[in-house]
Amino acid sequence: MTVLVTGASGLLGGAVARVLADRGDDVRTLQRRPSGVPGARDVAGSVTDPAAVAAALDGVDAVVHLAARVSLAGPREEFDAVNIGGTTTLLDAAERAGVRRFVQVSSPSVAHGGSSLVGVGAEPADPAHARGDYARTKAAAELLALDRDRGGEGGMAVVAVRPHLVWGPGDTQLVERVLDRAARGRLPLLDQGAALIDTTYVDNAADGIVAALDRAGAPEVHGHAYVLTNGEPRTVADLLAGICRAGGVQPPAWRVPAGLARAAGGLVEAVWRLRPGTDEPPMTRFLAEQLSTAHWFDQRATRADLRWTPAVSLDEGFARLAAHYGGARG
Repeated sequence: MTVLVTGASGLLGGAVARVLADRGDDVRTLQRRPSGVPGARDVAGSVTDPAAVAAALDGVDAVVHLAARVSLAGPREEFDAVNIGGTTTLLDAAERAGVRRFVQVSSPSVAHGGSSLVGVGAEPADPAHARGDYARTKAAAELLALDRDRGGEGGMAVVAVRPHLVWGPGDTQLVERVLDRAARGRLPLLDQGAALIDTTYVDNAADGIVAALDRAGAPEVHGHAYVLTNGEPRTVADLLAGICRAGGVQPPAWRVPAGLARAAGGLVEAVWRLRPGTDEPPMTRFLAEQLSTAHWFDQRATRADLRWTPAVSLDEGFARLAAHYGGARG
């Protein structure tokens, strides 16, 4: 099978492309910089460029779409252009190219309205109530993708997969930001850090996405969305401590009331819109909500429909982090 993976220069996209290449698929990638995946053929370009997308899709059987504008802040129009416009461009070209399977890699944030998510499945994506431009545009993109599902009619089968808080060695989105802020004493716990949340080790997320690709044509799968996690909820304090110990830095010990953090996050967002910083803002309302509300998910439908179970436990994942960063094991 010839598979196009967009966004393969990122942690998760690269892991997906490697799984596919290692099992013998013909892997093509599309992103702005080289993927670094052995055996994959890179096509340089953006999902917002119709010509680059058409070239990347020539002769492709299936697509795994991970490329996205991922950030806590930034110009609204950039999120719209990449996450909505790019997905539309890719879907249009995939239909013209006769692609048979399309996996839209989404996010549980598409159904997060700011309150706790406790033992739920893949709730409907809701752009109107999603928190922040990333979640809003990913929600809109997921709906656009699922609307193109024609699996029951012999056309392109579409499935959306929402891996939750993916992490692993070399992760710059979560792990290295946690380590950097903890080392500088800028990583607080909100309230007591007791909110229970799910995460996903990167190898498990990649395997789950490939399982969704393989199962996309099944009647019970195409046209649906699935949340993907390790299925091992931990408190925020435990997760941050595990990452910090693996990276050889002290876990956060100081606390901030969640309500204060949310208010401060809203203020920081307003300032960032006027005077953007060179890095991610230190706090946003969305981040404060993520760190202070429970979000863990029922995995029964995901595992049954995709015929997938995670192979790497959280504790094994922390041990792998420690081996990578030189921190303490256990």
